[in-house]
Amino acid sequence: MDDDQDRGAALGRRERDILALERRGFPGPGAKERAIREELGLAPVRYYQLLNALLDDARALAEDPVTVNRLRRVRDSRRTER
Repeated sequence: MDDDQDRGAALGRRERDILALERRGFPGPGAKERAIREELGLAPVRYYQLLNALLDDARALAEDPVTVNRLRRVRDSRRTER
């Protein structure tokens, strides 16, 4: 993402769809990865790359602060475990 172009712009549909998927619960192993492929048309690795970048985006925080802050806490706790 180019910060100069995106500054002040709303999140795109794909970014909103990623946040919506993160708000959902999944019943078992593989269900989330299957949803990522089927609903978003992304490989799980690419999805998590986009999600990680989205967590650092102020627009995502403004759009869905509860989800973004929860995911930031999870990410930070995993980093400190390493």
